[in-house]
Amino acid sequence: MEKELNVTYITLDWYVEVNKYRYVYFFIMCILYILIICSNSTIVYLIWTHKNLHEPMYIFIAALLLNCVLYSTNIYPKLLIDFLSEKQVTSYSACLFQFFMFYTLGSSEFILLAGMAYDRYVAICKPLQYQTIMTKTTVSIFLVIAWLAPSCHNIVLVTASAEAKLCDFNVKGIFCNNAVYTLQCARPRLITVFGVVCLLNLVIFPMLFIVFTYTKIFIVSYQSCKEIRKKAAETCLPHLLVLISYSVFFIYDVSIARVESDFPKTARIIMNLQIVLYHPLFNPFIYGLKMKEISKHLKRLLSQGNMISCIKAEC
Repeated sequence: MEKELNVTYITLDWYVEVNKYRYVYFFIMCILYILIICSNSTIVYLIWTHKNLHEPMYIFIAALLLNCVLYSTNIYPKLLIDFLSEKQVTSYSACLFQFFMFYTLGSSEFILLAGMAYDRYVAICKPLQYQTIMTKTTVSIFLVIAWLAPSCHNIVLVTASAEAKLCDFNVKGIFCNNAVYTLQCARPRLITVFGVVCLLNLVIFPMLFIVFTYTKIFIVSYQSCKEIRKKAAETCLPHLLVLISYSVFFIYDVSIARVESDFPKTARIIMNLQIVLYHPLFNPFIYGLKMKEISKHLKRLLSQGNMISCIKAEC
């Protein structure tokens, strides 16, 4: 029974003075989670309710922000529970499920960004063919691939991890990511080989595609008039900011587990928090402020809210 218990449950070895500051941590992370949900949902709501935003570029943005909501919901509720718990424990099956969702949603982000890059490429480099190429069918195919392909890839890794023998029961992290591999007595060859396949198909190839399309966009923009260059800068800059920031954290997450180095615990926690904090939190602000049409509707929504508050105050 004890052996079964040890195999089933693992400890998240991440806490730093958690017992002393548990309520402070809980309050800060709860506020941040609410802010992430509200900010991302607001932009998705604006895109959903305004017909002039029912265009491929904005649909991809809505899908990306919805992805952020799901990504955060996979991490934050368990994190908040751990802050209030005496022991930060989870079952191995729940840990693998969190691992699956983390990398499925994380990988889908690269494919969605690739879809955005292709949309901008067609809009700027082939404007006369835009309506013919970027149809609802094309967008739907991108969205299906963005969520289905990572799921099919990661289910193989999760299945192999579930069957692997464990020799350690302490995950070095605040949630279940690549660190689950360090629990295994010996990493199965399937995980090593197929992990490289996943990295190529879900990260490297989409990034190369994005680099290629933006290179073509910049070449065409440079050779075109000032208006085209301005349009390219306004619509492509937010996508590039998101891509660069997300790529840096994703590369860290993959490399830190692969090298299996004795990375300082505090530094590891800070980096893990940045992975689940910066990207979901700043995405809606980047797109809400940088995208002209979204920004216009957002300002209108906020002004309506202020008017309603003033009317209620007068009453």
